[in-house]
This record gives sequence, C-alpha cells and structure tokens, in this order.
Amino acid sequence: MHDIRCSFRALRKSPGFSIAAILTLAMGIGANAVVFSVMNGLILRPLSVPRAESLVMLERGRAKDGQQSYPDYVDLRDRNRSFDGLAASNITLAGLDTGDTPSRAWTEEVSGNYFDALGLQPYLGRFFHASDEHGPNSAPYIVLTYEYWHTRFQDDRSVVGRTVQINKHPFTIIGVASPGFHGTVLFFSPGLFLPLVNNEQISGSDFTKERGNHALFQVVGRLKPGITREQATADLNSIGRDLEHSYPKDDGNMTFTLANPSLYGDFLGPPVQAFMAALMLLSGLILLAACANLGSLFAARAADRSRDVALRLALGANRNRVLRPLLVEAGSIALIGGVAGLLGSIALLRALSAWQPFSRYPIHVPVNPDANVYGIAVALALVSGILFSIVPARQVLRVDPYQIIKSGSSAVGRRLTLRDLLLAAQIAICAVLVTSSLVAVRGLAHSLHSGFGFDVENTLLVDTDLTMAGYRGEQIPAMQKQMADAVKTIPGVEAVGLADAVPLSDGGSDSNVFADTASDLRPANVLVDALIFNVSPEYLHAAGTTLLSGRTFTAHEDKNTPPVAVVNRQFARKVFGSEANAVGRYYKFASGKRIQVVGIVEDGKYTSLTESPQSVMFRPILQSPSSSTWLVVRSERDPQSLAASIRGSIRQLDPGLPIFIQTRFKAMDILLFPARMATISLGVLGVMGAMLAITGIFGMAAYSVSRRLKELGIRIAIGAKPEQVLQAALGRAFKLLALGSAVGLVLGILASKVLAAIVYQATPRDPLVLVGVVMAMLVMGLVATWIPAQRALSLSPLRLLREE
Repeated sequence: MHDIRCSFRALRKSPGFSIAAILTLAMGIGANAVVFSVMNGLILRPLSVPRAESLVMLERGRAKDGQQSYPDYVDLRDRNRSFDGLAASNITLAGLDTGDTPSRAWTEEVSGNYFDALGLQPYLGRFFHASDEHGPNSAPYIVLTYEYWHTRFQDDRSVVGRTVQINKHPFTIIGVASPGFHGTVLFFSPGLFLPLVNNEQISGSDFTKERGNHALFQVVGRLKPGITREQATADLNSIGRDLEHSYPKDDGNMTFTLANPSLYGDFLGPPVQAFMAALMLLSGLILLAACANLGSLFAARAADRSRDVALRLALGANRNRVLRPLLVEAGSIALIGGVAGLLGSIALLRALSAWQPFSRYPIHVPVNPDANVYGIAVALALVSGILFSIVPARQVLRVDPYQIIKSGSSAVGRRLTLRDLLLAAQIAICAVLVTSSLVAVRGLAHSLHSGFGFDVENTLLVDTDLTMAGYRGEQIPAMQKQMADAVKTIPGVEAVGLADAVPLSDGGSDSNVFADTASDLRPANVLVDALIFNVSPEYLHAAGTTLLSGRTFTAHEDKNTPPVAVVNRQFARKVFGSEANAVGRYYKFASGKRIQVVGIVEDGKYTSLTESPQSVMFRPILQSPSSSTWLVVRSERDPQSLAASIRGSIRQLDPGLPIFIQTRFKAMDILLFPARMATISLGVLGVMGAMLAITGIFGMAAYSVSRRLKELGIRIAIGAKPEQVLQAALGRAFKLLALGSAVGLVLGILASKVLAAIVYQATPRDPLVLVGVVMAMLVMGLVATWIPAQRALSLSPLRLLREE
C-alpha cells in the first residue's frame, strides 16, 4: 500500500508524463477492444441458436454463391443423408396493413422447417412448421421478431391470432420469436418471418417451380451427429452432379462448399475478410507500439532518476526494494490506461450497435461488447504492463552505482538496440496507416466524381412494389403509367423514367446470353451472363445515361412486338466482338428467344463500385412487365419539397401504396459504406499511429538527451554549433524516422492492393498521396523532437559541472 501511494504521488508530480502514458495505453487497448469486438460480432460470434457449432451454410460453385433455386433446395433437402434438416430463407420487402396506415416491412421468407431445423422455441404463440405447408399459398402465417413486436405492437400479447394484410392478402400472426434472434443474416434485422410457399402472394410470382431461378439468399443446415463437413460436402456434390445431368439448361456448376453461417465475412467477400484481418493486425501492432513507447518513456524517466537510484543502492538499499515502486508505478499506469481504454471502447461499441446507417434497410451491427471483449481488454492491460515495465526493471537490475556516481551519467551506445528496432517498426506502422488512410481518402473522393454510367445530380428515386398494394397482371403496367404521368405534371420535373430496378440498387436480374447462331443452348456455350434492367423509353434521359449509337425504345414496343434491347459497350464487345457493328444484330436467351440490339449506351457501374466491367442489357419494360417499380425523376427543384409533391401525387392515385423516396446519391450510401468505413477506420488508426509515433520519437529523443547531458554540455562548452548539438542528440532519432518512413511507405503501397478491392479507385500511385505521406512524417518528426531539441540547446555547461 505504501508503494501504491508513492506511485500515485509520483504520477501526480509528473502530470505530463502520466497523461501521455495513460492516453498512449488507453488508445492501444481501446483500439484493440473495438476491432476485436467488431470481428467478434461480425465473424466469430455464433448464431443465437442452440448448438450453433453444428450449423453450416451451403455455397455453390467456384464463386461460393450462397443462392440456390427452390427446386434445387428441395432436392438437396430430401435426398441428402448428412443433415438433420436443411432450411431456406430469402429477404424481401412487403406491404403490411394492420388497419391503420400501410407501411413497408422487411421480411424473411423461410421454409416450413426453418425454426425446427434451427432448434428454436417461440417467445409467444407458436411457429409454423413443414406440416403447415400444403402447396402454394397454403400457409398464410406470420411470426414477428421480438424487436418488431416490441416497437410496432408495443408488447401487445393479444396480437397473436390477429389477422393483418400482407400485400393485400390476409395473414395471421401466430407467434413472436425469442429476443435476440434476427434470422440467419446477422447484420440484417427483418420484422417478420413468412412461409416461402406463399411467395406468390408476397412477391407476385411463384418461383418455387423455377429451377433456373437461383433466387434464395441462403440455405443452412444442421449436420447429423458424427458427420464431418467433408462427408457432407461429398454427399451434396453427389446430388449436384446428378442435378447437372438431369437439368443441363438450369443447373450448372453444382459443386458445394460449407461455410459457417455466422462468418459473414464469407458473404461479404474475401476483400472484407482481408481488410478485417489487416485491421486486427494493425491494432495489435499499435498496442505493441504503445508498449514500446511507454518503455521509452519509462526508460527516460528512469535515466533522469538514475543518480537517485544509484545513491540508494550505494547506501545499501535492496534492489528489489528499489525496483518495486517502479513496477507498481507501471502497474498503476497499466490499470488506469486499461480501464480508460475499455470504457472508451464500450461507449463507442454501444453507439455502433444502436447505429442505423441506412434509412431504407434494417441494418443491425451486433458489436456490443461481451465477456470475450472484457477478457481481452483485461489480458491486454496486464500484458502491456509487463511489457513496458521490463525496461526500467532491466535498468535497475543492471545499474552500477559506482560508475553512475563517478560519471554522473552513462553514454549512449552506438549499436542498434531492440528499442531502436521497435521504434523503427512503429514508425513504419504509422507510415503504413498514413499511406493507407490517404489512399482511402483519395479513392473515396475520386469515386464520388467518377463515371457511373448515370448522373447522380438532380435525380430522385421513387421505390415501391405494386404487389404491396394488391396490383396484379395488367393492373401493374397501367398503374405504373399513371404514376409516371402524375409525377411528370409536377412543376419543375424535367423527365421521369420507369424501371424494374436501377444500377447500384438491390434489385435486377441476369440471364445467360448465347450467339444468334448457337443451337446448343447449354451453360457450357454461354457467351456472357448479362444483367437485365427493364426500363421505359424515357429512362435513359431521366437517368442521364448516354446513348452512343442507335436508338432507345418506343412506347409501342410491348409483348406484341419483336423483342429488342439496348446494350452497353462491354456487352457488344463480349457478344459481337466489337461495338461498331452491334446495332441491328441478334443474340439468344437459353429459351431460344432472339433479341435484336437497337442501341448502345456507355458502360457504367451496376452492382458495386469496385466491380470489373459487366455486360448489361436494357429491355422495354412493357415486354417484360414487373411489379417492382422505380421512378427516376430528373429535376433541379429542392429534393425535399419535390419528394413531398411526389408523395402527394401518388397518394392521390392510391393512398394504400407505400413508397420510399431518396436522392440518387443517397441511394448509393450502402455501396459507399464499406469505402467510408475503411476510410474512417484507417483515418482513426492513422491518427492513433501518428500520436504513438510522436510519443515514441519523443521518448527516444528525451531518453537520448537525458543520458547524454554531460556530453552535450561539454560539446556546448567547447563551442559546438547548435546544428552539431542537435546532430549528436537527435541524429539517431531522425535516422530511424527516415528508415521507418521509407519501409512504411513501401508496405503501405503494397497494402493498398487490398484496400483497392473495397475503396473504388484507391491507388497509391497518386502524387498527392506520396507527398502527403512524406510531409506528414516530417511534421511528426519535428513535433516529436521539438521539446528534446529545446532542452538540448538550452543546456548550461556551468550548471551541469556545478551539479557534478
């Protein structure tokens, strides 16, 4: 207790040192706690279901596609011998009418055996089961998530048994899921669970008979006891080979792999997995750098107190007695810094968990800290305290009282020490972070002003699905025309285009394309798998997509006219070899239908900002009607007032049709989210790395000056110039700064290859990035060495000799 009181008294007497040490450690531990918690929540934490370790997710083909068609799912479910149950799910949007104002509700359509396969029990009421399914539209039941029941129905238990309208069809609420269960897509929080067999009522079309429509989001299964993943994979691949043979036109590449359903790094893709791993590594290196910095600070502190320690030892003090207060002081720093870092990380993580980054989607970020995070933080604090207390311990244990009292200080050796290497390493880490953050910032800035194949300025998107208001068949195109005509009459509206999906949205479809001369229409002979957007004749003008040659559609091109398409340049090159002679030529679908190309448009971005060039066709929406409705509205009016006018016009047509309105730029938020998060996280880590590098350089420079006071005083006394004094005192620090910066810049350029897969147009080959890194590292060096340099230049030889 006496040592603890002494250590706190010593820390109070040196507030600058204490604050620097505590903040340094708090940053290191806090950064690791946050990154580990995100990785724990997004990748390591299992699903909130019983025996989650036995659950696997099916992925198909070399691309590890998680989508399956419903007939394929049924075959896999019924013919396998490795699973206790295979369950399917699909996220979709539906219109919910509880008797008041209709609203949009995100739902998860699931197979009848979904809850049984996952081993779940309801919080209220019951679940639906496979025994409730008796063909299409035979199970009009709803299970609410606990959170949706709490927020929408205010914990009303009488809601069980109530009949509500889903897309104008009656469904009965039969139960409420247990708290914490949001489905098998951990980052998505739907409000309702609906049976897949009622898909026709929910989406307006029944895909349960379409083997070639791989529309399901995910298939998960529970392995039977004693069955390994390898055995289950072999079982599924055997069924897949049989399906390829039986349905060559619909099923290709039916090989399977198994993944952990809680690892939605598998869903997000290898670039995100690599980025998360890199963040974890960088945060660990930051903590190591923090420990090295604290070791340098403690070394400088011990060097300043070396004469006092030597006198105590010379007077007979036990080395352990001298060492113990230093270790208690280090332990106190570790404890306070660890608590501060943990409290800061908890506050940030709770804010992240409550954050709703997108108004259109119920995104949930489950990164609340748990016992694992607390344990990691405590362990890091303990290990950190041991690491940075080793330096003063070694100094005390190896000190020679006679030599120190005789000489007053000890010279600094010229050989490269472990502490020098650690400082060079942390400067390199800082340079990597600074390089990566600048690359990310520049890439994000470029991505916001690059060619998307459409214009993001002065454009609003109006999104709905007419099945949510009960429209069917010929009612759909008639209502879509009324909506477009009504919006056109709004003052200030320049153009209105109609589409079943728009580029860089969550919709769209694709199709295999064959040469017009092809007679064998099997997957092996596909020229390209092209995206399809069904649009109105006004769409290209409203979207700001440039027509390069040919023509757009006419209002008369419908089901009764020959099929036509406008394709992009990539499609023309892939299918016809050149865009020069593509207009007027034909291609085929797998069904044998011939499509004539009537126009060519510019290439763009369609599914992600980092995608490779994709082949795309735009087809007349009247030739392929769809209930999915997107109005692209071009106008220079204020978006907020225009949105209110649009909402009023559509409400006059049908007050029961829920719509969602946002600017074209706002609609890209979800696609820019990974780039923004990468930029922010790298920026934060870069600032932390810079602060730690400054602390590290300062610690080394201060230590060097403290150990060489007598030498520097003699140099000044015999007439050394200021630059010569600085060279002697700080030369090593600047050499390590130059070496670490050069190594870090090279590593940062290499690391930017991973970053380029997440941040569109991120490239280190940017003069501004290179100049920015050099200037940042130079400024950090000057800031870090300013105080030690001032101390070295202000030395008084007379005072030093008088003290000796």
